[in-house]
Amino acid sequence: MFKRFREDLQAVFHRDPAARTVLEVLICYPGMHALLGYRLSHWLWSRRFRFLARFLSQFFRFLSGIEIHPGAKIGKGFFIDHGMGVVIGETAEIGDNVTMYHGVTLGGTSWDKGKRHPTLGDNVIVGAGAKILGPITIGANARVGSNAVVVKDVPPGSTVVGIPGRIVVNHAPAADHALAFPVYGQSGDMPDPVARAVTCVLDQVKQIDQRLKALESTNEELEKTPNALLPQQSATRGGVP
Repeated sequence: MFKRFREDLQAVFHRDPAARTVLEVLICYPGMHALLGYRLSHWLWSRRFRFLARFLSQFFRFLSGIEIHPGAKIGKGFFIDHGMGVVIGETAEIGDNVTMYHGVTLGGTSWDKGKRHPTLGDNVIVGAGAKILGPITIGANARVGSNAVVVKDVPPGSTVVGIPGRIVVNHAPAADHALAFPVYGQSGDMPDPVARAVTCVLDQVKQIDQRLKALESTNEELEKTPNALLPQQSATRGGVP
């Protein structure tokens, strides 16, 4: 239990340049308070001290503003940055070296007693305000953009954004995850879905404008043609006995 907590502590220094000393992290980082409470309460939960585990988790929720159910399964190197408003449900599973920002929810979508919360693979990054709902799987090295609402599986190495979540980038896992760390789940080459939609609308308008001009040109030619034929038709009719 304490070995995992030391790994969580090391993860803070790897991913937060503002972290300076161990004492500062232990006293001033609510994410570490919540993780300490989780490691203790999960130890109690796994030994069937369920009420005591829930009571302890609620106490640390009061201290940190982060709610982690003691039944959740969390790997090593987990880092919650800022942390306020994070909710992690009972059957959620989180892999190693996962990073999560404030306002994230790993929630359920049913009242079933079985698996009802998400599973996050290794090295996943979840941006601020994201909601990942239901017994879905977020593949390893995936990125969930800020404020995304994800209700379907996300393949490994993908970036998902929007409401509902849409895959906008498929990227190969970085050889050194720490060097390629994309804060808040963002990506430098990530397209703007709103800009893409506007571009599609403008392309359609351009095509409609071109077709309208072609129709107007054809109509003008048709209007001129009868006037040019009228004298010929009159002379022909006059020459008929």
